[in-house]
Amino acid sequence: MSITASQVKELREKTGVGMMECKKALEENSGDIEKAILWLRERGMSRAAKKADRVAAEGLVEVFVNEDQNAGVVLEINCETDFVSKNDDFRKFARECAEIALKNKFNSAEALIASKLASGATVKDTLTEMIAKIGENMNVRRCTVVEAPNGVVAGYVHMGGKIGTLVALEGGSKNDALVTLGKDVAMHVAAAAPRYLNSTEVDTVELEQERVLARKKLLEEKKPEAMIEKILEGQMKKFFKEVCLVEQAFVKDPDISVSAFVQKQGGGASLVKFVRYHLGEGIEKKETDFASEVAAQLQQ
Repeated sequence: MSITASQVKELREKTGVGMMECKKALEENSGDIEKAILWLRERGMSRAAKKADRVAAEGLVEVFVNEDQNAGVVLEINCETDFVSKNDDFRKFARECAEIALKNKFNSAEALIASKLASGATVKDTLTEMIAKIGENMNVRRCTVVEAPNGVVAGYVHMGGKIGTLVALEGGSKNDALVTLGKDVAMHVAAAAPRYLNSTEVDTVELEQERVLARKKLLEEKKPEAMIEKILEGQMKKFFKEVCLVEQAFVKDPDISVSAFVQKQGGGASLVKFVRYHLGEGIEKKETDFASEVAAQLQQ
């Protein structure tokens, strides 16, 4: 049967799929729009499966804090190229996922992927359709919810979504000053990349390794045996100042520590938690030049 331009236009508006594929879908399904949509979804799932093994290390770290400013979520969604990460549909999807994750207090990508969006479709199915439409592998990688029932949660996004942070402050008076303090600390977390909140959270194995390495170096330098333990104590304190948030020098005022800054400005509030996501950390990236990327896309 003959497929009209208006039919193709309607299907394209409903699915976002290219004109030629819409025409083929209608031809394969005798002009039935609903059957054509299903046909495209099935084909899209097939395409998405073919892209599943491709490395997706670009994307977006989304940070969302509720109106009460006592809970927030940081979320990482990956794609293959920085170009796609700037796509409006991709960013809208990331924000909607963040809102759903916070509403349901999801702390795992698996729980979020299985949940439903406002459209009624699951995150998984929506992601599959986006993979088919945009032509890149995508993945909801991780999410973490942070709460401060009696305080403030503040977030910060750096470099347009390359780094995202959340901090929780409990206690004190909940006011604009405390929110500003939280944002300042969240910015510090983005810049200074602490790995632990305080020294009690430092992994014991890592701590022992640091101590062993430091002792070995001191022995190689032929430091007096009687002085080694005292020097080691000082080096461990230096190590804590490098990796523990509360002991780091505050980026806006390096003369004081983060804990001292919070004590000074927080009106009795305490820093109880932080989360920092750096886009693509831990993902092994494949080095390709731009020309090769374009050629690969054209061959699909």
